Amino acid sequence: MSFRDKQLTEKEKAGILRAAEAVKQINGGKRQRVFVRTFGCQQNEADSEKILGMAVNMGYVPTEDADIADLIVINTCAVREHAEKKALSVIGQYKHCKRRKPELVIAVCGCMVSQLHRTDELKNKYPYVDFTFGTSDIHLFPQLLEERLKGGKRSFTLPPDEPAVAENIPIHRLSSYRAWVSIMYGCNNFCSYCIVPYVRGRERSRCPEEVIKEVRGLVEAGYKEITLLGQNVNSYGRDCSFDCNFSELLRRLDKIDGEWILRFMTSHPKDASFELIDVIAGSKHIAHQFHLPAQSGSDPVLKKMNRVYTREKYMEIMNYIKAKMPDCVITTDIIVGFPGETDEDFEKTLDLLSSVRYDMVFSFIYSPRKGTPAASMEQVPEEVKGVRMKKLLDLQTEIASELSAPYGGRRLRVLCCGRSQTDEGMLEGRTEGNKTVLFEGDASLEGRFVDVEVTQAGAFVLRGKLI
Repeated sequence: MSFRDKQLTEKEKAGILRAAEAVKQINGGKRQRVFVRTFGCQQNEADSEKILGMAVNMGYVPTEDADIADLIVINTCAVREHAEKKALSVIGQYKHCKRRKPELVIAVCGCMVSQLHRTDELKNKYPYVDFTFGTSDIHLFPQLLEERLKGGKRSFTLPPDEPAVAENIPIHRLSSYRAWVSIMYGCNNFCSYCIVPYVRGRERSRCPEEVIKEVRGLVEAGYKEITLLGQNVNSYGRDCSFDCNFSELLRRLDKIDGEWILRFMTSHPKDASFELIDVIAGSKHIAHQFHLPAQSGSDPVLKKMNRVYTREKYMEIMNYIKAKMPDCVITTDIIVGFPGETDEDFEKTLDLLSSVRYDMVFSFIYSPRKGTPAASMEQVPEEVKGVRMKKLLDLQTEIASELSAPYGGRRLRVLCCGRSQTDEGMLEGRTEGNKTVLFEGDASLEGRFVDVEVTQAGAFVLRGKLI
């Protein structure tokens, strides 16, 4: 299917615009407030900014207080069972808001509601939820809201078989200097542990001209850090007829003048090419940072995971990155206790950490996801998972401490991200490699690049003084 085939029709676009105007008329110019609660990944955060953008376009004013909202939207995650249960718990709390204000509209969207058993649960056990919509139907938000405000029945949608790519959705960005830009949606990989392809659909890439236009507009508006998003950015463009792969897209974006940093996530090792690494190494704006999820260091486990690469192939990529960019900050994802993982398999994962020497590892204890092949495999006992996780964390802390030590006394350029959420009175910044730096300074520095001299180099946090 070509890119052109997956665009919204002119009739569909007109219907969305008409619905947005209709909602304004129904609300009669009254000051209506919208509250959006987001669970999950950066892609969900980007989706929530679009939901807010559409709500603002319909006359709503964003609020951080659900108690005074006239419209509540809960954007959910389905990556792990725990995330779904937490979202359901929060949704349950909003029944009190509905009791106090019967005219309140509550919508639930995101990955969780793209599963039939969850939509049925919301329909039958949460009568105060007015409607749901999945990640492929975000653009239908105005029409679903209009229908409910007019007294229509509660509605619970499931993803379409062939979702479209909706461009020009208004975005209400929550930061004035850091931005998410989705370049593609969905996933074709079907890793045996992952629910994402089932809830976000197959891969759909945006037109490169639209991506470039959006990024250029952000740079011209003063944004300093822009992150490209996709479940597997390395496969960008393969589903379309236009002649532009991910490496070429990065080349074109890197030509945009300005003081800014370009990041991307997430990469899949099976599609991480030497060409991509060469482009990053020779760029002006692309951060020397590479997040490449390994998930395991054992070939038998990788095969069960359906990762479609071997440890040897993964190490070839790592070695090439280090050869081309010795200063590159490298991070990964690791799943501990995947079904059937033996002590020998786990030792190979520890050996991978020692071989690559990651700056940071995002580690997760495996939990079964209903509807995925791994959920029916032989499970590793929870106590074994816990012991293995501790070993992995201890080793990674040791490696990270050794890698951070040379930062002591160095002068670093960081993007100030405002007050630290964990260390009162300190500002927090991010280096090009996305390392966290804490330092004293005035809050007015937020959104600016500053120089900091490192005075203390911890395993995962650097501390310094403003120059």
